Formats: sequence, C-alpha cells, structure tokens
Amino acid sequence: MDMQEIARWAYIIFVVVAIFAGLILGYSAHDSYVLTPTDPPANWAETIKTNNGYVLFSMLIFGVVIGLTSITRKEVSAFLIATIALLVASGANVWAGVWYLHPLLFFWASAILSYIVAFAAPAAVIISIKSVLAMAKEK
Repeated sequence: MDMQEIARWAYIIFVVVAIFAGLILGYSAHDSYVLTPTDPPANWAETIKTNNGYVLFSMLIFGVVIGLTSITRKEVSAFLIATIALLVASGANVWAGVWYLHPLLFFWASAILSYIVAFAAPAAVIISIKSVLAMAKEK
C-alpha cells in the first residue's frame, strides 16, 4: 500500500470520525440545552464546551496530518475550493432553518459541519502554504 492510498483512507476515516463525533456530541448538546421553540442557539456547543474542545483539537491534528501527507499537486485546487465552500457554509449558519423542523437535527447538522470544517481548515492552510512555496521555487 503506497502513501497516497493510506492518505486517502485516512481522509475517509477522519470524515467518518467527524460525522460520528457530530452525531454523539450534537445529541449531547441537544440533550443538555434548554429548548426554546422560538430560535436556535447562537453557539450550538455552549453546553458541552469541554467535550467539544477535545473533538475540535483532535480534528485539528487530523487536518494537519492530512495536509502534510495526502493532497497531490493536481488535487490542490479542487481541495481548496471544497474547503472554501465548507468555510462559507459553516459561517452562514445554513442549518438555522432546520431548527424549526426538529432541534435535534439542527444540533446534529451543526456539529457535523463544525467538525468537518475543523478537520479541513488546517489541511487547507498547510496545503496553501506548500502550494505557495512550490510556486516560489519555480520562479
């Protein structure tokens, strides 16, 4: 098994971990949040700060590993565009409307998106720096 295949599997595993962590901690946040039917919370993870911090830190480390090992030169543009889309979606609070369907869905969706972004953002930073350094060496 070569390094690229290991990196692809690691990326898939880290996304699955982010989804499972989002489901577990999203449910935990929903369970500990005092529900008000009028509006979603500004910060979905306010009641589970410690556990959320551990998962975010783990996702950050996973993102650094992926950024250092997995993305090839021809995959850089697609990866960075996908990461930009994730960052925009997470900043726009796109899941606020789901609150009115069922608050648990809001917590799940917000948590999963948050953890995937926490995983992709550091990878994007490292890949961007590597790409800029490669362009600087070419000139």
